Amino acid sequence: MEATRRDFLKTAGYAAMMGLGLPAWMPRLAFSTRADGPPGDILICVFLRGGIDGMSVVVPYAEDNYHESRPTLGIPEPGQQNGALDLDGFFGLHPALAPLLDIYTQGDLAVVHATGSPDPTRSHFDAMDYMERGTPGEKQIETGWLGRHLASAAHQNDSPFRAIGMGALLPQSLRGPVPAVALQSIADFHLQGNPAELAQIQQTLAALYSGDGWLDLEGQKVFDAFALLEQTDPLQYDPQHGAEYPDTSFGLGLKQVAQLIRAEVGLEVACLDVGGWDTHANQGVLSGQFSGMLTDFGAALSAFYTDMQDQMGSITLVTMSEFGRRLRENASAGTDHGHGNQMLVMGGGIIGGHVYGNWPGLDPEQLDRGDLAVTTDYRTVLSELVLKRLLNDHLDEVFPHFEQVPFLGLAESNTPLPGLNFLPLQMATG
Repeated sequence: MEATRRDFLKTAGYAAMMGLGLPAWMPRLAFSTRADGPPGDILICVFLRGGIDGMSVVVPYAEDNYHESRPTLGIPEPGQQNGALDLDGFFGLHPALAPLLDIYTQGDLAVVHATGSPDPTRSHFDAMDYMERGTPGEKQIETGWLGRHLASAAHQNDSPFRAIGMGALLPQSLRGPVPAVALQSIADFHLQGNPAELAQIQQTLAALYSGDGWLDLEGQKVFDAFALLEQTDPLQYDPQHGAEYPDTSFGLGLKQVAQLIRAEVGLEVACLDVGGWDTHANQGVLSGQFSGMLTDFGAALSAFYTDMQDQMGSITLVTMSEFGRRLRENASAGTDHGHGNQMLVMGGGIIGGHVYGNWPGLDPEQLDRGDLAVTTDYRTVLSELVLKRLLNDHLDEVFPHFEQVPFLGLAESNTPLPGLNFLPLQMATG
């Protein structure tokens, strides 16, 4: 019996970390025995996989070389048909992101431009892997930056839903010593299946782990997880303030994150993916694939902000992508792999209404091999959020071998941290 229990827990634990190996009805998770709740924000990381065209998301419309390099894919200037939505007289949002303009104007949405990884790779796999590890150009460290944040935070939390990745597999960024959940949907977690067989399995497992030993307590936490989610019936969730999530995977993913936040199950970090941004051909910047995906993206973020507006003071959402696209459009009405990109940061603790960073310019001599240059390491943005909003000052552990530079000043501090004095980096356009 003891060997069977050990084998079960060992299999379940490793399968949980890998997102593999358990039956469809069984949650893919393992457990921590630490306690206490988070004093900082709930962090939501949205990874735009495929290399989103950042210069079509946040358009440098005042750059002459932008329009010259994109005769068919360029976004017109504000005031023109399908024109960019002006942010500051230099940059503008893609018109499909109109729902985000009010959030930006209200000061809860900030943009960081010319940001990204310093590693020069244009390989999707390597660039995503480096970015999620938080160690560009280095794969010796097997954990992810979020996994290291969770492990090094001064507070600890024993909820099985401390960290979740919405999807079948756990993202690399969450891998580390603190277990995390790969959750395809709350509905799947509710033991969908044959009721008679499931009842028998539950009774068998409950009998196996009915004692008070370590193995018993770890096994019992599976059932604690079930109980926690009983209050988050996805069919009964009613978004607040008239929020309407798009009926897409990203919209439903954000809706379920909102459910978990409202259920107060101990969520600290949630990761969501939005794929399909590898637009080499027929990009459809204004009326095709890209525009449609961006419409969904903006609508989902706006719905989440509307739904959670009463709690946005303790929520921070950040978007990132492995790299941007080249400045010049190609012969297939698309854009190829580039370098510099943009990041969006949303939350009540964000000093929004600004485009942050050091804009390098788009003249030929200012480009990096024909691409927008990276002037702000993405880890600078994330470090500021980890320190100021998540209240974790172990930045050397979260981002090892990264020499910290002055922060951009895009986030307010949740709590003053003594001995830390970072100056904001002013935006410069050229």
